[in-house]
Amino acid sequence: MVFDVFGTVVDWRAGVIREGEELGQKKNLDVDWHAFADEWRGKYQPSMERVRNGEVEWTNLDSLHRASLEELLEEFEIEGLSEVEKDHLNRAWHRLDPWPDSVEGLRKMKGNHVISPLSNGNISLLVNMAKRAGLPWDVVLSAETIHRYKPDPETYLLMPGLFDFAPEETMMVAAHVSDLLAAKECGLKTAYVKRPDEFGVGGEAEEPDSSIDIVAENFVELSKKL
Repeated sequence: MVFDVFGTVVDWRAGVIREGEELGQKKNLDVDWHAFADEWRGKYQPSMERVRNGEVEWTNLDSLHRASLEELLEEFEIEGLSEVEKDHLNRAWHRLDPWPDSVEGLRKMKGNHVISPLSNGNISLLVNMAKRAGLPWDVVLSAETIHRYKPDPETYLLMPGLFDFAPEETMMVAAHVSDLLAAKECGLKTAYVKRPDEFGVGGEAEEPDSSIDIVAENFVELSKKL
């Protein structure tokens, strides 16, 4: 079993907002950190697309986030941050909190399955996140392992290739339908977990595609449905 991480396992938005607010209090900054977090996430796919299409050479997600952060600081007119403070803010993505059901559900699934992230996040980011949040991965797989960002097929086939599994013996778990459909095209089984609060409390989860194998409200329910 391989898992999307940002939004599926951890609450990226609340974590980035928290880190921004802490910095804002320290530096007396008047910033809409909710909008800042959303804009930062909005630069995620475009920055990786530049790597996918060869516009820039392989660059890990920490470095892509840092470049996006420099753009955001200018766009939000944030001044007076030292390089150390910028680096600390950039590593907010290493310090994200899991959803309330994530750790319990992963531990239940770990009993009968090999579990791993399959994230565009770099390995150091995923390991730091796991250590802080108590995520009980068996192994940490990342797009960085093969220098291919999802949805490139090579990324989805990483777990089957390394563990000598057939693609259909591997399940991709995500809160994002596009991620699951790309995995399904590579022969993987798919599980959709609803995360309606990804973009803020009271939001709506994506509508799952009828071709997805399992739909669950959270990781604990997914562990039972397996």
